[in-house]
Amino acid sequence: MREHHPLAPFLAALAGVAMLSLMDAFMKGAALAIGAFSAALLRAAIATAIAAPLWLARRRHWPDRATFRLHVLRGVCSAFMGLTFFYALTKLPIAETIAISFVAPLIALYLAAILLGERITRRAVLASLVSFAGALVILGARLGRGEMDGDAVLGFASILVSTILYALNFIIIRMQSQRAGPLEVAAFHGGISAIVLGIAAPWFFVAPPVAVQPGLVMAGLLTVGGAMAIAWAYARAEAQALLPVEYSGFCWAALFGWLFFAESVDTGTIAGVALIVVGTWIAASKGRAPARVAGGPEASAP
Repeated sequence: MREHHPLAPFLAALAGVAMLSLMDAFMKGAALAIGAFSAALLRAAIATAIAAPLWLARRRHWPDRATFRLHVLRGVCSAFMGLTFFYALTKLPIAETIAISFVAPLIALYLAAILLGERITRRAVLASLVSFAGALVILGARLGRGEMDGDAVLGFASILVSTILYALNFIIIRMQSQRAGPLEVAAFHGGISAIVLGIAAPWFFVAPPVAVQPGLVMAGLLTVGGAMAIAWAYARAEAQALLPVEYSGFCWAALFGWLFFAESVDTGTIAGVALIVVGTWIAASKGRAPARVAGGPEASAP
């Protein structure tokens, strides 16, 4: 295997997280213009159009039945995970939405106990309580500012659903990664998500105006690029070592939210995300928290 500089995985992961955070900004703009459903469907289709030919050109065999079943499960889960995430982006600031999604690795611990029979440690329970407190701080900060209107309630409810689905996605990809490579996962993930969302297209799809189309193409490119960069990084460094890099996503989200939509980040949100990060770090320090998958629910592979 070719030797790489020790910092290379960290730089790749940082670049991947930055690309996926920028993708969120493009997707928020598209979702505000044509709705979360149409934006999610088109992103999945564009990402598949990019990833599928790459996989087809390199594939050695078609996935077996068990692997294909995992592809379908993840594609269905991710279709609704992405849809609810992008809907939340239309109701909440990007940084706030990303911050709440950081709870997903800890929800995954409990799902792993239910679905995989894994043991939940006292450390994991403590980590969950700390991170849950962080989510409450973010919610409380909004309540304290008197900004918890109907749209904000819908946004928080939507990101909660997306985060639970994201946690379930952890469990599926843990099994999926043992049977398929990143390109295969990306191709089927995006393709199946597009098919699932496409079922409702006759009723909900809105064709994007010309002004929105470049942003959607950029979102598709950034999805594939970010997912591949993070996959490369995680193949060359331990998940625990790369976990802190994932939380740079909050900084990128705050930056792009400010640049694209003039969104500000208050001290309450910063305090809340700090608690969430501490909670996940408590769990990850003993290898009990799964690393985030390819930069978050919005793009856990294309």
